[in-house]
Amino acid sequence: ASLCLLEVGDEVLVPEPMYLTYEAAIRASGATLVPVPVDPGNGFHLDCDALDAAVTPRTRAIFFATPCNPTGAVMPRAHLERVAQLAKRHDLWVLSDEVYADLTFEREHVSIAALDGMAERTVTLGSLSKSHAMPGWRLGWVIAPETMIAHLARLALCMLYGLPGFIQEAAITALDNRAQIVAEMREIYRRRRDIVYSRLAGVPGLECLLPEAGMFMMIDIRGTGLDTHAFTWQLFEAQKVSVLDASAFGETANGYVRLGFVVDEARLVEACERIAAFVRERAAAATR
Repeated sequence: ASLCLLEVGDEVLVPEPMYLTYEAAIRASGATLVPVPVDPGNGFHLDCDALDAAVTPRTRAIFFATPCNPTGAVMPRAHLERVAQLAKRHDLWVLSDEVYADLTFEREHVSIAALDGMAERTVTLGSLSKSHAMPGWRLGWVIAPETMIAHLARLALCMLYGLPGFIQEAAITALDNRAQIVAEMREIYRRRRDIVYSRLAGVPGLECLLPEAGMFMMIDIRGTGLDTHAFTWQLFEAQKVSVLDASAFGETANGYVRLGFVVDEARLVEACERIAAFVRERAAAATR
């Protein structure tokens, strides 16, 4: 979508941490990504004042994910209303990545396009990848004004041409049974989230952020005395558990790792036990 909105010299404001592909998508148009750090101490939620202060005459769009990967934060309506006011005041486009919208746990998902005066300036991104466990099939959609969709259709024709028919048929089945499937998926990930949190939140040296949505948890590992790179590799070498260095999503997430709830519960429990053992052994070695 960014290729249709932007040109060389434009700026796009993106709250950080952000999903890994955003920078490449924005830079492909010749525009510049302007990261706006959020506050890890506030659950990685948006700092609306910082976003406001980042606007310049070259700002063309605001791009964010709610729910967010990697943080699991869900933007509350009050924050979305601030973004909407900002967009309308400065005549900005809003790109809202909502691929995790069906996997919220406690906070209700609100789409910014539904707010007054926003439908005509909002590009909403959706997907079956997360809610229906179909990531490899690369099927998603865009909701935007008709003129924007016309641009996107030409772009998709050049870049994608089309999806195989069997994937489109699977998508129809997925959407026809959406309510049941989404409810089951949400409960699976809620249960896995709670399993991980209950086993790791009390481990000295780790601080777990309980995600409001999605299939990941951010864990602050600075209390272990290791930097993030060392923690991820030493954990893998010692316990064969792989977690992601979250600084890949932006400097705001430095000191955090991202753990995915993407294996069955028995393996997830074992992974948590191995992580806890690694941290405790590390702490014991440091006191010898």
